[in-house]
Amino acid sequence: MPAVESKFDSKDMEFRRVGPAGLKVSVFSLGGWLTYGGTQKGNIVKECMEAAWSYGINFFDTAEVYSKGECEVEMGNAFKELKWPRDEYVLSTKVYFGTGRKEPNTRGLSKKHIVEGLKSSLQRLQHSYVDIVFAHRYDPDVPMKEIVEGFTQTINLNLAYYWGTSEWPAERIAEAHAVAEKYNLIAPVVEQPQYNAFHRERFESEYAPLWEKMGSTIWSPLASGVLTGKYDKGIPEDSRFATNPDFFKNTIEALKTAEGQEKLEKVRKLGKVAEKLGATTTHLALAWAAKNKNVSTVILGASKPEQIHDNCKALQLLPKLTDEVMAEIEGILNNKPKASL
Repeated sequence: MPAVESKFDSKDMEFRRVGPAGLKVSVFSLGGWLTYGGTQKGNIVKECMEAAWSYGINFFDTAEVYSKGECEVEMGNAFKELKWPRDEYVLSTKVYFGTGRKEPNTRGLSKKHIVEGLKSSLQRLQHSYVDIVFAHRYDPDVPMKEIVEGFTQTINLNLAYYWGTSEWPAERIAEAHAVAEKYNLIAPVVEQPQYNAFHRERFESEYAPLWEKMGSTIWSPLASGVLTGKYDKGIPEDSRFATNPDFFKNTIEALKTAEGQEKLEKVRKLGKVAEKLGATTTHLALAWAAKNKNVSTVILGASKPEQIHDNCKALQLLPKLTDEVMAEIEGILNNKPKASL
């Protein structure tokens, strides 16, 4: 199969630096969580990645735990077929949870699992390195010095260019930076947290002091689909709640509560704002997340190319999110976190 060339003008896609790093990523990116290797396999994975590429998306995200390693396998196969120039795309994976094996050293953040776990991920991805390797969670059982040494080793071995954290407490990220400075090791440059209009506290308050030295690759910008409005009248058959009922059981039940119903009412009001701007609630939620200057990239999830085509329309909405529009959205959400001390 011939190499697939990107069909976009660089002016159509915005690119941002990953925090202090020189690395640049598209403001929208594609991740494989809950889709590739699970419900979606084979050609459809390649089609989704190809659709993303056609819009200028250059960042692709996966993890060892996604579908017990099968997500990396599927995305790796797609990369092999697509034959994009390796210096044109950015690839990340994550270590911590392992792939479901029971042996004690096949998960966590020991130096052994950081290095060997990443090597196993690279085999599944059919790559010699990733651009970013994330610590998928903080590991309280491992000394911070060993954790930072482990990720420094992956970079020194040319298995990765940068490392980051995901859903770490802010004080642990600060500790990692202090340890790196004290022992002349390499510090993390990016955090991957959940961030959306209904989940703001950690990103906007707890992490606020970190953004001077960290970038962010945010996940769940649509609050698992709640911010699309699709759950306003039930659960559609092809939705994530329907295809992953066990995983989203608590979220589904929460929507039935008074607080959940209040969220759905807010989504309906956001839909009216989006309509005035010539967009959908989905576009508004994605553009709102991307509007935050501390967001390096918004990770999209898609089970079919059509979703990517639609999600990328949010790019056209970004310039329309004026201070007045953002204030109107803030009035609807009424959940702005207090500034951190």
